Amino acid sequence: MWERKGSAGSRAPKARAVGPTDSGAAARGGWTRPPKSVVRRIVALLVTGLAFYVVLPSLSAVLGSWPRLATLSGIWLFVAVLSEAASFVCNFGIERIVLGTRGWFGVVTAGLSGNAITNALPGGAAAGAAVQFRMLRTAGIDADAAVGGLTATSLLGVGGLLLLPILTLPAILGGAPVNHRLESAALLGVAGFVVYLALAVILLATDRPLRDVGKAAQWLWNKIRRPRPRLVGLEDRLLAQRDEIRRGLGRDWKQVLILVVGRLGFDYLCLLAALRATGSQPHVWLVLLAYSTAGVIGLVPITPGDLGVFEASLSGLLVLAGVNPSSAVVATLAYRLAQYWLPMVAGAIAYLLFRRRYGAA
Repeated sequence: MWERKGSAGSRAPKARAVGPTDSGAAARGGWTRPPKSVVRRIVALLVTGLAFYVVLPSLSAVLGSWPRLATLSGIWLFVAVLSEAASFVCNFGIERIVLGTRGWFGVVTAGLSGNAITNALPGGAAAGAAVQFRMLRTAGIDADAAVGGLTATSLLGVGGLLLLPILTLPAILGGAPVNHRLESAALLGVAGFVVYLALAVILLATDRPLRDVGKAAQWLWNKIRRPRPRLVGLEDRLLAQRDEIRRGLGRDWKQVLILVVGRLGFDYLCLLAALRATGSQPHVWLVLLAYSTAGVIGLVPITPGDLGVFEASLSGLLVLAGVNPSSAVVATLAYRLAQYWLPMVAGAIAYLLFRRRYGAA
């Protein structure tokens, strides 16, 4: 609209055309629809709050045992922290291979920073990955080309977790006293691994199933998001990503596989050392079954870093494995100290060191 001049020659503020949305907002007293990103964050916070409320009794019982960490064996606690550090080193070794770099600084600092973001925010996996890739690019690493490789290593980690229950079958079949719930978890884990392996072989070796999955997902997405622009070519993108995963492993797949085993193995040793720090000496195969079951539960982080849910799950599973309830709670806290809290602190330090060398990512 045209500008009006006041009697003294001063300009009045520009008048703005009122559209349908503005008139509706005015009729509602100036209310405007919040952006979808804000809605998603609110929903994530509500889900996180609900999850914390559900696990609050168990979480309170676990956190109330923090002072008892001072009574643990210092040697075994040190072994637990050292084992978890070795697990992280194996993970960074995998990333060096799939990223095609020989350097450690950029990979380690980006990995620790991304891990800290993932564990600090509700649904922080996407934010953590974004921070990690941005830092890798700043460090001069072609992170975009390594998306397939990093995805492949994550899938191998999931497969490793599902494989662990199979390793406990000899003990179960040999007549070891196993709680029926853990036994059921072992059988479900075996079935899950068989299904996972079959799907992995089919999707990696053939195009038709993955193409059909892409078409079905694209059709469903377009139905749900009908007012939005249509999604096209999803099946081709899935096939391209699948090929990137196969190329990401490349000729070093044996070394990657060894490092994946090392990552899980050292993490499991961390839990065993935490148990020994409490004076417990449980059956290692039953602890392995409890560890793998808790790991599968933690694949869907309802709370930031699965905080509270993981502690309640692991401590309860350790009790089923024959660990004294009090020792199970303290051992879980010691394990989480090495696996969750110390890496969070290391992530903050790593980001500061990264900024000192490369500047803001």
